[in-house]
Amino acid sequence: MTPSETSSGSGAPGLDIPAVTVTPGGTVTTGVTVRNDSDIVEAYNLEVVGDCASWATVDPPRVSLYPGTSERVTIRLEPPRSPEVRAGETPLGVRVLPAEHPESVRVLETTVHVEEFRELHTELAPGRRRGWLRGRYRLAVRNRGNSPVRVGFTPGQAGEELGLAFSPAEPALEPGESAEVGLRVRTGKPVWFGAPVVWPFTVDTAEAGDQEAARRDETAVRAPLEAEFVQIPVFPRWLLVVLAALLALLLAWFALVRPVVRSAAEEAATEAVQPRPTPAGEPGGQTPGTGPGDDSSARPGGQEAGASSGPGGDGPAADAGADSGTSAGAGRQSSATIDLRTSGGQTRTGTYRVPGNSVFKVTDIVVANFQGDEGVLTITFGDRKITTIALETFRNQDYHWVTPIEIPENGTVTVEVTCEKPGTPATGRRAQGCHEVLNVSGVLSRITQ
Repeated sequence: MTPSETSSGSGAPGLDIPAVTVTPGGTVTTGVTVRNDSDIVEAYNLEVVGDCASWATVDPPRVSLYPGTSERVTIRLEPPRSPEVRAGETPLGVRVLPAEHPESVRVLETTVHVEEFRELHTELAPGRRRGWLRGRYRLAVRNRGNSPVRVGFTPGQAGEELGLAFSPAEPALEPGESAEVGLRVRTGKPVWFGAPVVWPFTVDTAEAGDQEAARRDETAVRAPLEAEFVQIPVFPRWLLVVLAALLALLLAWFALVRPVVRSAAEEAATEAVQPRPTPAGEPGGQTPGTGPGDDSSARPGGQEAGASSGPGGDGPAADAGADSGTSAGAGRQSSATIDLRTSGGQTRTGTYRVPGNSVFKVTDIVVANFQGDEGVLTITFGDRKITTIALETFRNQDYHWVTPIEIPENGTVTVEVTCEKPGTPATGRRAQGCHEVLNVSGVLSRITQ
């Protein structure tokens, strides 16, 4: 641009500065012509004042002129590309100070039109987020341009699986101002099993409502920001392995182990309940009780031994009998069985009585709790308590003595049961009452006078 020239009065330069248009980041020059119309040699100091002073220079900053001469002075404007240089009209002043006549100082003013530029800087963090259905991201937006803008966001994805929402949706930013925008990403349906699913998406940032101006500014064109949402399954893969293993163990239990355990329990209960057989040809063997309700069994020599119950023990709940085997010397092997049934919440007693003129030397006892009842069982030989057992701790229990325990004639073997909770027999149906069986074995000898 070429400025026009005018003359001033005595001792003052004649100059005029035209209006200037400048682009931030660029350079533009203008100038004035300084003329000395005085009759002395004069020096002039030129300095830029006002808002443009930080990015405007005068070349040369000092001129010396003889009377009647002039010199061209260049003003260089180099505004930086920064939000601090606002777009619009900015006043420019040049102060001219004569060295010999400082009272004649003048400040010439003009207007500099700073052009608008747009520049947005956006960061998206984190680049990857994991979740079942939704994830949260953070957008940091900064207006690096020199004019106010309203920012808009455009999401992009390959399909339509994700829903993206921005808060706030269109923030307004002054030059140099920053804002933080929340981004919420949500999927339409969960992933129940399997591997994680990766959903990539993009976010494009642009000035809202002025797309034409944004297209004119080449710096406003930016590559979209890229991020990923990793949707993890609700049930991890290791849980499927554990469930499959547990299912296999459960099937193996019902198919293989449970039938074997049930069969073994039934055999043990049957063996405990059945009396020992009397060898063929032996006379006078003891006959076991025939079942619930029997109060006595035949004994050698016409003797009878009743299986009487204690308090509340009469009736079909208690049954006792004796089995006899081969005689050995003065005695013979013999066994007796007490079959005792007890209602829930009650206490009943079953008894085997040693025949008269006999002594029973006990060497073995076997107790069967084949239903798995709960309660307390007490075994007594005469007045001597042998043991007390909690029913829930065993199914079959046996005791053996190297030195026999002698029970004299008319002495008793007593089993007392307190039934707290009936168990479940092999049939799989809970019993109505407790059912225990005691088998006592030893040598039954006659007393000789």
